[in-house]
Amino acid sequence: MFHKILAAAALLLLAGCAAKAPPAPPGSVPIPTAPPQRPEPPGFSGLAADALTARLGAPAFSRKDGPTEMWRYDNGDCRAFFFLQGGKVTHVETTPRPANAAADTACLNGLKKAS
Repeated sequence: MFHKILAAAALLLLAGCAAKAPPAPPGSVPIPTAPPQRPEPPGFSGLAADALTARLGAPAFSRKDGPTEMWRYDNGDCRAFFFLQGGKVTHVETTPRPANAAADTACLNGLKKAS
């Protein structure tokens, strides 16, 4: 008899675990599955590494992870990060940056003037 009660309790416990999670409360926003797409700043996509160096000088910091390189340039209150693959710029970001773009144009323009 005790075994039947124990088995029934185990089944109820398993059934409770298998139940679906409750729906999200109204007004909540689901977590996006991919980061938002932000436009690249003009004039840098596809730029060769030597052309980037000619334009901005040597980076303050660089790092290579597999086929990707990251070059960082510093300008006062902002930093610009250039990601290169195959010796060409594939992505640019700045910190800080506007919510609707990957990079702050004023930061990038400041880099051009500083070099």
